[in-house]
Amino acid sequence: MSEVIKIKKGLNIKLKGEADKIRVQAPRSATYAVKPVDFQSLTPKIDARPCDEVKVGTTLFHDKYRPEIRYSSPVSGKVLSILRGERRRIISVVVEDDGKDTMETFLKGNPNDLTREQIIKNLLDSGMWPMIRQRPFNIVANPQDVPKSIFISGFDTAPLAPDYDYIMKDQLEDFQWGIDALRKLTSGKIHLNQSANYPVVNTFRNIRNVQINSFSGPHPAGNAGIQIHHIDPINKNERVWIVQPQEVSAIGRLFRSGNYDPKMIVALTGSEVKKPLYYRVIRGAEVSTILQDNVGEGDVRYISGNVLSGRQVPADGHLGYYAYQLTVIPEGKHHEMFGWIKPGLSKFSASRTFLSWMIPNRKYRLDTNMHGGERAFVMTGEYNKVLPMNILPVQLLKSILVEDIDRMEQLGIYEVCEEDLALCEFVCTSKTPVTAILRKGLDTIRKEME
Repeated sequence: MSEVIKIKKGLNIKLKGEADKIRVQAPRSATYAVKPVDFQSLTPKIDARPCDEVKVGTTLFHDKYRPEIRYSSPVSGKVLSILRGERRRIISVVVEDDGKDTMETFLKGNPNDLTREQIIKNLLDSGMWPMIRQRPFNIVANPQDVPKSIFISGFDTAPLAPDYDYIMKDQLEDFQWGIDALRKLTSGKIHLNQSANYPVVNTFRNIRNVQINSFSGPHPAGNAGIQIHHIDPINKNERVWIVQPQEVSAIGRLFRSGNYDPKMIVALTGSEVKKPLYYRVIRGAEVSTILQDNVGEGDVRYISGNVLSGRQVPADGHLGYYAYQLTVIPEGKHHEMFGWIKPGLSKFSASRTFLSWMIPNRKYRLDTNMHGGERAFVMTGEYNKVLPMNILPVQLLKSILVEDIDRMEQLGIYEVCEEDLALCEFVCTSKTPVTAILRKGLDTIRKEME
């Protein structure tokens, strides 16, 4: 039995709308999309043009500076459009589904019988390599690197996060094949991390070729970045790779079948959802096929991912590549007169500002209102209460603002990404855009190293 790593700092945000453990097959979408904006620091180069016929696994675009990394279609059909934004930046490549699931064929075989080079080539050819991300920078991993370890977080502590024990219980054989493939890619260990917070019959307890670690504590204990910090910290010029559990299973299915299988399970959550459930979908599906008259009336926000680190999507948009959760919460386009004076029994506060702290198990219906504008960036000690890492977040952010690269490195920028500091932004009384500043710093460091 592994020793439990106890995380003491952090904050659990208890929201209404947790998904019931019921799986539903979502209807097929008319279109599916792969969005370059989901991949940090990617400059896409288009391979499939509008009206081109594609199969499941056909390359839609590749990385301009790392052309071996490809991004594939999740369905067969016809490329409907290439949506562009400012300066003709590619926002998404949309494929019209023909419902036939005609598939490209790739290498099939037991990873234990394949070489490292064969496994990497198969992942690159099929377009599944982007499922592997690296720290630092939280970008798609470089296939030429050999990471010192690979981390898989088997649980998620974000608000209304899906339950991976429930999701993965029918995918264990695929998951084991995926682990066997990943084992060939690192010179170190594969760390499979579990939650010790609640008494569950853990799905991953019999998985082979991994180091099992247990974590307890509030969010962000489920973040891979926090787990890396406590088990195998990253220094300059080191690489650690991260893979999510469903992505490990998808990799396993590739080697078992020789096909790219984009199926996954998504949790529909949030206070504005009538019946929060789990849905079987295809990666990049339309948001509307999951919602389908299951959202209450009123002005709402759709978030591909969780409320802390997810990305807002329109009602006619598509799920993000790494999103295994779709959250619906109220918009906060209203002004509350003297809101800070009222007792606030129905308001959430990270401190004891409101009387709601006396009801610790209450679940809240929170909206997107920021309750104020951006103010002076001052030292309050709030960040240190919710960040369980041995770094100084305020000093790090200020070093980014003045573009002091040496100071950024000394203050631990290689160990963090946006999701790790998302709670800092949530509790910040200065309303500082913490995650945007951090991304600027990560991009600055990466360009300096190239």
